[in-house]
Amino acid sequence: MSDRQPKQRAVHYFDHAATSWPRPPEVVEAVARGLTEYGGSPGRGAYELAMRSARALFDARQTFARFLGAPHAEDVIIVPSCTWACNLMLQGLLRPGDRVVVGSMEHNAVVRPLSALAALGVEVVVVDAETTGFVDPDDVERAVKAAPTRAVVCQHASNVTGTIQYVGDLADIAHEHDAVMLVDGAQAVGHIPVDVRALGVDAYAVPGHKALLGPPGIGLLWLSERAQPDPLVLGGTGSGSSETEAMPTRRPERFEAGTANVPAALGLAAGMEVRAADPDASARESELAMRVLEGLSAIPGVRVLGPGSEVPRVPVVSFVHERVEADRLAFELDRRWGIACRAGLHCAPWAHRTLGSFEGGAVRISVGWSTTGADVDALLTAFRNVLA
Repeated sequence: MSDRQPKQRAVHYFDHAATSWPRPPEVVEAVARGLTEYGGSPGRGAYELAMRSARALFDARQTFARFLGAPHAEDVIIVPSCTWACNLMLQGLLRPGDRVVVGSMEHNAVVRPLSALAALGVEVVVVDAETTGFVDPDDVERAVKAAPTRAVVCQHASNVTGTIQYVGDLADIAHEHDAVMLVDGAQAVGHIPVDVRALGVDAYAVPGHKALLGPPGIGLLWLSERAQPDPLVLGGTGSGSSETEAMPTRRPERFEAGTANVPAALGLAAGMEVRAADPDASARESELAMRVLEGLSAIPGVRVLGPGSEVPRVPVVSFVHERVEADRLAFELDRRWGIACRAGLHCAPWAHRTLGSFEGGAVRISVGWSTTGADVDALLTAFRNVLA
């Protein structure tokens, strides 16, 4: 058997909408510090190691709040993922008999909890988005006005088209009709400025591992005073109320049963700091995504999903080809050209039905912090060769 290792080929990574890669060195170092320097469980001891861990977690939460424009850090709940956050805001707030209005571009992190709630007696009203991926606020308002509504739900930006929704307008509509506004921010936060107060939302779900450059296994949920969900998980909190069998009433302990993931929290805080220190990063990502969109649009047989290049979007571009199936195209891009991208339904079957791409899915190209002009050049060269 040969001792030779296979030759490492160059990889052009275009799946940042799924997870950022590679992570910045600052994030890797912060996670390592969390594993090596903070040995105690925060909130679960008065000895030095535990107190240091508690302080590190407190500082990280303060960073999260500043980045999101949250007035009170205790309203930022640390959870294992954005999907977990979506489940908490939906399953924690909605009850049988409630009515919820939602757009047709949602990810399964919203669709599946709503489907489960519908089976329990929650009325789910789906408003069809336009073929550009936009949900018209006028359509949402008509749906909300049709009957008493508990919540309006939407994604801030689409993981298929990059479409940025009119979240502020939707929040105004929700509040005018005494509903809460619940937002999945998975594809927006990190790419566009997010200020939860300015948006006027009541719950905002955040992933750690996408544009915020943190590790997997951590997410955030910001809750306003109007949003008072029940906790999904019960257990120890280390909050000094161990003698009671009920969960604490104060935030964040009410929603954070179990030992906190301090290494991931430190990594996410470091990722936010990397983002904050480079205010031009989002513009560079958008410029590269526009190059991809325009290059694709020039290839015969390609249909780019979502709005055109004249409309701002997060750096996600998906397309279908009239002859080549999406799965086959992504396979060829990877095998022959070292292009890592994602084909299929992207955990968003509602969106692909709306866009007319459900049958075969689409190829998604998503740009991130590490994408370079050379990566885009390689991608467009590969497209021209594979689709010739």
